[in-house]
Amino acid sequence: MKKSMHALDIELVEMTLDVMKYAINRISDTSPELGKPKQEEELKALVGETITDKGIGGEKAFELFRDVLVKAAVPVDHPRHLAFVPAAPTRAATLFDLITSASSIHGAYWMTGAGGIYCENRAMEWLVRLTGLPEGSFGVFTSGGTAANLSAMIAAREYWRSLNEENKALKALVITSEGAHSSIKSMAQVIDADMVLVEDDEEEKLTGKCLQQKIDELSDIDRKRLFAVVATGGTTNAGIVDDLEGIADVCKKEELWFHVDAAYGGAALAAPSVRHLFKGIDQADSITIDPHKWMFSPYDCGAVIYRNMELAANAHSQKGAYLDIFKDEGAQGFNPADYQIQLTRRLRGLPLWFSIATHGTEKYEEAIEQGIHLANRAAEKIKHHPKLNLVREPGLSCVLFERIDWKAKDYVNWTYDNHQSGFALVTPTKWRIEGEMRTISRFCFINPDTTEKDIDDILATLN
Repeated sequence: MKKSMHALDIELVEMTLDVMKYAINRISDTSPELGKPKQEEELKALVGETITDKGIGGEKAFELFRDVLVKAAVPVDHPRHLAFVPAAPTRAATLFDLITSASSIHGAYWMTGAGGIYCENRAMEWLVRLTGLPEGSFGVFTSGGTAANLSAMIAAREYWRSLNEENKALKALVITSEGAHSSIKSMAQVIDADMVLVEDDEEEKLTGKCLQQKIDELSDIDRKRLFAVVATGGTTNAGIVDDLEGIADVCKKEELWFHVDAAYGGAALAAPSVRHLFKGIDQADSITIDPHKWMFSPYDCGAVIYRNMELAANAHSQKGAYLDIFKDEGAQGFNPADYQIQLTRRLRGLPLWFSIATHGTEKYEEAIEQGIHLANRAAEKIKHHPKLNLVREPGLSCVLFERIDWKAKDYVNWTYDNHQSGFALVTPTKWRIEGEMRTISRFCFINPDTTEKDIDDILATLN
């Protein structure tokens, strides 16, 4: 016999309570179980078929996720998750991510998302103020740094093409550093642009001097094809900030679009101790910042900021017969879809807005400074460790170090053992030392819940 609608309603209520109980417990857990991935075949054997003609029921599906599937994933907010660029959303941001989904608001147009877009724009105003860009500069929230970088480069390329007819027939060319994020290379492929990689070997970053030298070495046709330079405001591997001021001067002289990928490091604009490293970012034509990295928002939340919003709109604004039918004056306003590649979008900036509104910008400054402080403290501990070597001084919240006499396999085994035991996740990386590319280890501090004791306990496993 089929269940009555009333019975289904009761089941839904019970399942909702179970889900909310799980969410509350997870959000309040500052040290969740450090899950481990499993092979797909193993997971299938554990959970069986979940997509069936009749369904397995919400209670069963949730039980499988809670008891099996979530444990085969690695939570990025664990205080000893120091690999890659982790994330540590505030409890307020995570809670409001639930609200964002439950509210079911389409965030592309003011007509459908006015109240939510209003909130996003208040958070965006804060981000723009951090960059120091002039009045009139603004931006939109995206799915992440890849979408933000791509949106900026499409705007740059379309502006370049608009300058003359010859540019429309040329294949675009962009210059960036060897340390640039992989998304920059992917972006170039998507827009069918060639890429030149250049870096100052002595300073381990892109500088104005080496950029100018590379431009001067280009052939006449390649110089005509060059439309943009992408600098990095905090590389993901080492936290290095390029010579933004020097690059800005070259871009102004050579009339090139200046983009800064500060997806990871842009949060440090809020930290007085390192703000000086970003001198020149206020000269950028576009900037990428990822709040889901070091601004304590849940995945997925990136941001692209433009000096000239009109140039972004010229590249991205979409027109459709069904989009211009609203007579209500309240429907007229800021449309995020006009400034980036995505039309359909959720209100990714809402959790950030709620978290900032809840805690205030001073708390954000303190939390970001904490990551920098932990990196500096870890570096000091490594310097005094008899079996470790600090590869370079910390870059923002990144620390590169090596275990004396270890080979690549030793780092892999160490990472595996710590992860399998549920203790920590610290992964190896590669760095050029004395002309040789070597496997080393790396810390990236994002989570304010990470303590010096966590650092001590991890370093103790290297004895």
